[in-house]
Amino acid sequence: MEFISAQDRKLLRRQAQIKLDYANSPQNDSILKKWRAQAEGRREAPTVRLLFCNFIHEVITPRLKCTGEQARRIEAALLVTMVGRELFDDDTPVSPTFDMTWNTHIRPFGLKASITRAAGPHAQGFHIDPVILDLAAEVDKLRGGSFGVDREETVRQRELLEDVLGDILPVRMVMGSLPGGITNPLVHLMGMEAYYMAMYDCPDAVHEAMEMATQVYERYYDFLEKEQLLLPTSGLTPLSQESFAFTDELPSDKVTRTTECWGFLESQETTAVSADTFGEFVFPYQQRLVDRFGLLSYGCCERVDAIWPKYLSMWPKLRKLSVSPFNNEPRIGEFLRGSRVVYYCKPRAEFVTCDGPLNDEAITAYFKGVCKAASGCIFEIAQREVGTIFGDFERGRHYVRLAREAVDSYWRP
Repeated sequence: MEFISAQDRKLLRRQAQIKLDYANSPQNDSILKKWRAQAEGRREAPTVRLLFCNFIHEVITPRLKCTGEQARRIEAALLVTMVGRELFDDDTPVSPTFDMTWNTHIRPFGLKASITRAAGPHAQGFHIDPVILDLAAEVDKLRGGSFGVDREETVRQRELLEDVLGDILPVRMVMGSLPGGITNPLVHLMGMEAYYMAMYDCPDAVHEAMEMATQVYERYYDFLEKEQLLLPTSGLTPLSQESFAFTDELPSDKVTRTTECWGFLESQETTAVSADTFGEFVFPYQQRLVDRFGLLSYGCCERVDAIWPKYLSMWPKLRKLSVSPFNNEPRIGEFLRGSRVVYYCKPRAEFVTCDGPLNDEAITAYFKGVCKAASGCIFEIAQREVGTIFGDFERGRHYVRLAREAVDSYWRP
């Protein structure tokens, strides 16, 4: 077991107690009521959150106090769960547990991507260095996708956590939504332009690549079932795209089949192709994966309005739909109004990241339109794709207040 100094242990236990206090607070109870309403398909007060995965260096790193490497990782994991409460006063729920997952991995293709990152410690940009130059000639290089679990590392990590803070925060094993992304890892191997051209130049090779990745995922799901690695995906457990798996339609105690779990799919790489092209090259393979899920959360930053009528609307398991600002938002509202599919709103980020003071009037006007579009829908707001808040926590807090005020004024159940 890795050594953690007495001072680091003391700091971790203090943070664990703070988290437990947040979890047991009346405010957390009020937040959980909002999520339970969503879980039961009730159109009540929407949740509003400001997510920070792109500016961890502003909200987590400067606040770390531990000195040991392992202790700092645990401390960061604790702080991550409390940012919504401590810094932004948003609707992120806090659990009275320290959550961890099985150390599993899945790679749909046998090759590793080659990526050149932009210079600078906090730069977000990157360039794909293709490792597949001619898909038709090199498709066999993609074979060999893999998956597995490191049970020993999972057990070692759990024992460490239980020793350090388990008497304050019980260690809880959780599972995120089942993965199934194919177009993203494929584009990271060949580049976007080459991928688009391949659908025209060598469609059979594209289908072959999609087929081999789909089979890897199907074998992975079989593996999770056989190895008894599945865990309930309901309640306060993670869902892809930084949401939560609250639902009353899936088991909350024990699961043995993937059809009892949430899954997540997206294909933002095909957002610029026609709906029929999506239907030819992506949808049939996604359908096979959806058949293995209990419920489905769909989408990242792509347009989903164009592919809803003929494709996404065909999935009765769909319960959460990512609605980025690239969509015709009123049209999405028409599609989802009155259904159990959550309108998972990802607002435009430039209102937060533009230099200078927040423009309250512009933010309110924008959210007015979003709230009207989502009226009559089960509504969830998660401000993602923010690169910086300039280290100003009050900026984030104020933005959340403006979003909530707009919801109170303009959203109607």
